Amino acid sequence: MVNTGDINGSSNLMDFLDEPIPDVGTYEDFHTIDWLREKSRDTDRHRKITSKSKESIWEFIKGLLDAWSGWVVMLLIGLLAGTLAGVIDLAVDWMTDLKEGICLNAFWYSHEQCCWTSDETTFEDRDKCPQWQKWSELMIDQSEGGSAYILNYFLYIMWALLFAFLAVSLVRVFAPYACGSGIPEIKTILSGFIIRGYLGKWTLLIKTVTLVLVVSSGLSLGKEGPSVHVACCCGNLFSSLFSKYSKNEAKRREVLSAAAAVGVSVAFGAPIGGVLFSLEEVSYYFPLKTLWRSFFAALVAAFTLRSINPFGNSRLVLFYVEYHTPWYMAELFPFILLGVFGGLWGTLFIRCNIAWCRRRKTTKLGKYPVLEVIVVTAITALLAYPNPYTRRSTSELISELFNDCGALESSQLCDYINDPNMTRPVDDIPDRQAGAGVYTAMWQLALALIFKIVITIFTFGMKIPSGLFIPSIAVGAIAGRIVGVGVEQLAYHHHDWIIFRNWCRPGADCVTPGLYAMVGAAACLGGVTRMTVSLVVIMFELTGGLEYIVPLMAAAVTSKWVADAFGKEGIYEAHIHLNGYPFLDVKDEFTHRTLAMDVMRPRRGEPSLSVLTQDSMTVEDMETLIKDTDYNGFPVVVSRDSERLIGFAQRRELIIAIKNARQCQDGVVSNSIVYFTEDPPELPANSPNPLKLRRILNLSPFTVTDHTPMETVVDIFRKLGLRQCLVTRSGRLLGIITKKDVLRHMAQMANQDPESIMFN
Repeated sequence: MVNTGDINGSSNLMDFLDEPIPDVGTYEDFHTIDWLREKSRDTDRHRKITSKSKESIWEFIKGLLDAWSGWVVMLLIGLLAGTLAGVIDLAVDWMTDLKEGICLNAFWYSHEQCCWTSDETTFEDRDKCPQWQKWSELMIDQSEGGSAYILNYFLYIMWALLFAFLAVSLVRVFAPYACGSGIPEIKTILSGFIIRGYLGKWTLLIKTVTLVLVVSSGLSLGKEGPSVHVACCCGNLFSSLFSKYSKNEAKRREVLSAAAAVGVSVAFGAPIGGVLFSLEEVSYYFPLKTLWRSFFAALVAAFTLRSINPFGNSRLVLFYVEYHTPWYMAELFPFILLGVFGGLWGTLFIRCNIAWCRRRKTTKLGKYPVLEVIVVTAITALLAYPNPYTRRSTSELISELFNDCGALESSQLCDYINDPNMTRPVDDIPDRQAGAGVYTAMWQLALALIFKIVITIFTFGMKIPSGLFIPSIAVGAIAGRIVGVGVEQLAYHHHDWIIFRNWCRPGADCVTPGLYAMVGAAACLGGVTRMTVSLVVIMFELTGGLEYIVPLMAAAVTSKWVADAFGKEGIYEAHIHLNGYPFLDVKDEFTHRTLAMDVMRPRRGEPSLSVLTQDSMTVEDMETLIKDTDYNGFPVVVSRDSERLIGFAQRRELIIAIKNARQCQDGVVSNSIVYFTEDPPELPANSPNPLKLRRILNLSPFTVTDHTPMETVVDIFRKLGLRQCLVTRSGRLLGIITKKDVLRHMAQMANQDPESIMFN
């Protein structure tokens, strides 16, 4: 006797998930999404909307709104990210100047804004006005002398410590994910990994506030990397408002890729460079549609930032320069030397910083993040104040290093000995002999270079928001300016040498030291991040130096070649591996001659694979298997004897399905049979109602044979974004390979610790 009459006649028995159930199709924290399933779900959703749009005008309008929702999200991201970037820039200017003094007319004005409003400011002394007073002038009515210097020194350190303490405390208490650059985690999330809360509202708020505090404290870090994190938080916030993105993790990542482009766009004022940065450096999946939307979002963000005008120069960038001299072929040699320096600096920084971060993670040092931040801030402020090139904000330093020396420049770097017989126009000043100010600036810059190189190693990676772009640019700009002044003076004193004879005559303006600073900045940033195309575009957008693309390209390529000779990893990939994130880099090559059977589980001597059968397991059997294991999913086979593969069921969906079936479906008890077939199995009379779970079964899991080369398997995992693939022989299930297994095998083949891959 079988219970077919009850099965066919029961109105309560249903194919589970005929109606959508909350949380089915979602993922647990620290798990990888299934790109193929998400893509399939979006295709089904789009097909459903298209068919419905033909039924009525209202459905047609809903279809249009769905199609335009992506552009609306991009518009909102651009507006919010651009506004936040403008507010951050204005707040950083004010709080940085607050360490040295205050505006008596309006305390919320920065030094520059305070003197703009003064009627007593002259062009020569444009940074001096009665309304702006240093702390020593305000407290002891002295602007010069030992007492004033010591008081200003002390208050500079106290303000820096206060800002740093507030920043690390806010991060530690309210949003632990707000620390660091954010780009390694963004890259991992865009590859399909789930880190809940990393792009949340609290993280957005705390990162924005603490970013202002840490940059203002004078620490050797920048706001560019964290700006990408902030923009991605904006992207996550707005994508959650539209079901098209909130219910599909793959579609959400398209939004986040565009948001990453917006982050660079507002950080550097480089919208095109931002799009290329997202494409080259951050994104894992970047379809053409995302390219257009990234371009639009970066445009909106740049327009918003330009409307706020945080730099007061009606430009998007702080480093805009205008050089009046072309570059010459002979200068390619020093440009390439700067590229070599950038590659060596990048290698040195990555190795030292990773060693220090590893020490922080494995020793007691990591237990005292607040103390570490306070100590590094104190050392930074103590050493930075005596040197005028490290006392000021890093952005101002870079701006001065990039600048060409005009007739009205008052910087020490422009203290040249003028020829009284010179009759040239103001904007075409010839090379001149360096004066005492230039030589003083050179040794101060040399000390600043050593200081920046050392302190940045210990600063990046602390439990505060910390970007690496600006410190890297500063190191390269200092080195480049020193080289540029050296070449300039060499050409001036030895213009009859064969290399200078054709293009550097007496009285000619033939060498531009600011250009060398720009090239050195590109070289050092490229050495640390290993960017190439996006780096060159960012640099020429940042400075407006369109005609200097070839020197920038030469330095960027040389820097990458030199750095790659010592190791293929950039700083972000190195931190991804340090943290054990399951990131399968598309740039890595796998050339070892191993097979799928060498990597799959179970291996010899291990227990057999945990599987589900298609129609012979009870609810209790399934719950016991789920309880006793921690696997993400289970293959479904015909029977344990045949092991013929039917499909794959996700652990999370099984748990949710059984829980909801017990609540919603009458007659489902512990000894109810669970079946994954189209038709119910034949059961004895009076058996409890069976539970049909065919709708949660993936009937087309990705499979390879046991003799598939691992080179092919790795390529499949990269290009399709798989979580796992099953290994079969003649249709019979042999084992399973997960993304974590692939990463561990690659680490093992590279003689690294395979257990460093921590998450599923």
